[in-house]
Amino acid sequence: MRLMRGVGVVAVGFAAVAVLSGCGGDTDDGAKPAASPSVSSVAVPEPEPTVEEPEYPATPAGDLDRLADEKGWPYDESLYESASEYVADICESMTAQEGFGTEPGEWLALRTDSDEADILKAGMPKLCPRWSKVALAALGGDYVRSYSDGTYTVKANPAAPDPGSDEDQEIGPGTYRTKGDLEDCYWERTTRSGEIIDNSFATSAQEITVTIRASDGQFTSRDCGSWKLVK
Repeated sequence: MRLMRGVGVVAVGFAAVAVLSGCGGDTDDGAKPAASPSVSSVAVPEPEPTVEEPEYPATPAGDLDRLADEKGWPYDESLYESASEYVADICESMTAQEGFGTEPGEWLALRTDSDEADILKAGMPKLCPRWSKVALAALGGDYVRSYSDGTYTVKANPAAPDPGSDEDQEIGPGTYRTKGDLEDCYWERTTRSGEIIDNSFATSAQEITVTIRASDGQFTSRDCGSWKLVK
């Protein structure tokens, strides 16, 4: 009885091994076990960013801003939020220059880049009509020029004064006048060789007028404010 019981146990063990190997191995027809299903990820497109169209109020400033954006006119966006804000600042500055005794048209012509001219030509008639005519003329090169301290070579067709330049400055023949609270003002006219033709020193004056001849060589001014061509 013990021997038979032992044989039975061995037989059962072989049967179990056969069953396990049948489950894990290849079948007789060569079929392979089915692969586990995989889950594929589906890319979800990101929504397009919403671009808000700028709103322009129905005002002269709004009309200018719309036009400037359509034309792509440049201005210093680090200082101004809109084209109309830039033009308004120029209008106020021209009024301030007049109070300082500076010629507003000349100030505008010397400080304005050519790229900014289109905005000013379109905007100043709308935002400050008082300066519109002066501004349009100045942007076209027609403005009253002033001459501050320095020595100028007399030329029949002088170049426009440029205070910030290291080049020799030029002045044309004509009658010039300076006004204001003038103290210790000295001016002189000289020949081409540097000999003094006429000069004057004013310790105090409100107005001084000088006529420069076409035959003069140089004109020099010190502490006399700004000279403007009278005729």
